[in-house]
Amino acid sequence: MTDAPEVQKLTTSSRDRNETRASLEQWLIERLGPDADARITEFVVPEGNGMSSETILFDAEWTEDGERSNHRLVMRLAPAADSFPVFPKYDLTQQFETIRLIAEHTDIPVPEVLWDEPGLETLGAPFFVMRRVDGIVPRDVMPYTFGDNWVYDASPEQLWTLTHSTAEVLAKLREIPDPTTTFALLEQPGHESESPLRRHVNDSRAWLDWSVGDEPSPLLDRCFQWLEDHWPEVEPPATVSWGDARIGNIMYDDFRPVAVLDWEMAALGPAEIDLAWFIFLHRFFDDLAVLFGMEGMPNFVDRDEVIAAYTAISGYTPTDMDWYLMYAATRHGIVFTRTSRRAAHFGDAPMPDNPDDAILHAPTLEAMMAGTYWSDLAARQK
Repeated sequence: MTDAPEVQKLTTSSRDRNETRASLEQWLIERLGPDADARITEFVVPEGNGMSSETILFDAEWTEDGERSNHRLVMRLAPAADSFPVFPKYDLTQQFETIRLIAEHTDIPVPEVLWDEPGLETLGAPFFVMRRVDGIVPRDVMPYTFGDNWVYDASPEQLWTLTHSTAEVLAKLREIPDPTTTFALLEQPGHESESPLRRHVNDSRAWLDWSVGDEPSPLLDRCFQWLEDHWPEVEPPATVSWGDARIGNIMYDDFRPVAVLDWEMAALGPAEIDLAWFIFLHRFFDDLAVLFGMEGMPNFVDRDEVIAAYTAISGYTPTDMDWYLMYAATRHGIVFTRTSRRAAHFGDAPMPDNPDDAILHAPTLEAMMAGTYWSDLAARQK
C-alpha cells in the first residue's frame, strides 16, 4: 500500500481578517440603517479559502420592527487580484442572480440570497451574502473515498438515497422552461451563432489557454483534439448547467440535499454536462484512493445507476455519455493546470518538469482516449 498523501499547505487569502470583519460590519450598518444597530457577533474564515471564491461565515444581529434578532450568514467574496485565481473571471452578481432564479423557478434547495455588493469600495472585491444552511458535506481533504467518514461508512441503502436524490437535483434543472430566456444572464455575448455545446467547449478551451499561459499542456491539447474528432452527431438543447455538479458542493441531511452550493461555473449547455461531471468527480476521488492502495468506493455513483435514475426521474435518456465523461475529465484537468501553477507561484509546491504530471488523473485521460477506462472499472466492480 502506498502511503496516503499528506495534506498540502496552500496559500490562501492575504486579506486581513480583522480589517475584513470591520469593513463588513460597517457595510452591514449602512445597508440596514442606523436604527438596526447591526453588529457582527462571530466571524470565521474557513481553512483552504482563496483558490476560488472565498467563503466567510459570520453571525450578525440587528433590530427589525422593534425586535432584536440573530442571523447566521455566509459571504461569498471574489478572490483578490494577487491571489492567482483559478478562473479568469468572477462574476459574483451572476452567481447571486443564478441562485435567486434557481430558487424562483425550481424547488432545488439553495441558500436564500440576501444582498449583492458588486462594488469594490467595501472589501476591494465584489461579494454577496446569503443565509447559512445546516447540513454535512462530503469531504475533499482527505477525500471521502479514503474512509473514516459518513459517506464511506454509509449503508448501501443510504448511498442509494444520496445518489438518487442528487440525480434528482440535476433532473430538476432540465425541467426549467425556456432556459435561454429565463437564464439569459448565462449567455455569452458574441457567440450567438454557435450551438450551446460549442460555446461551452470553446469557453473551456479559452480557460485552458489562459491557465497555462506560455507553457501548453500537450495532454490536454490531445484531449481537446479527441473531443473534436468524436464530436456528438446530435447536440441536445441547452439547459441550465450548474457547472460544478458534485456531491462535495452539496450539503446533505439524512443523505438528501438541503443546500446546493457553488454556482460559479453555471452556464447554458446540454444536461449531459452536469450528469457527466457528477459521475466523473466521484470517479476521480475513487481512482485517487486506489492509487494510494485503498479499496475506494467503486460501486458508489455508478455510471449506469446514475444514468438510469436520471432517465427515470426526467423522462430523458442522456446521449453520448462517453464523450461527455471525457469532456468532464478534460475540464477537471484544466483545474489542475491552474492550481499546480498557483502552488508553484506561492512556493507551496514545485512545478513538475513535465507540467502534465501535475494532472493527477492523467492515466485516466489516457485510458479514456484509448477506450479502456470503463471496461477496466467494470472488472474492478465485480
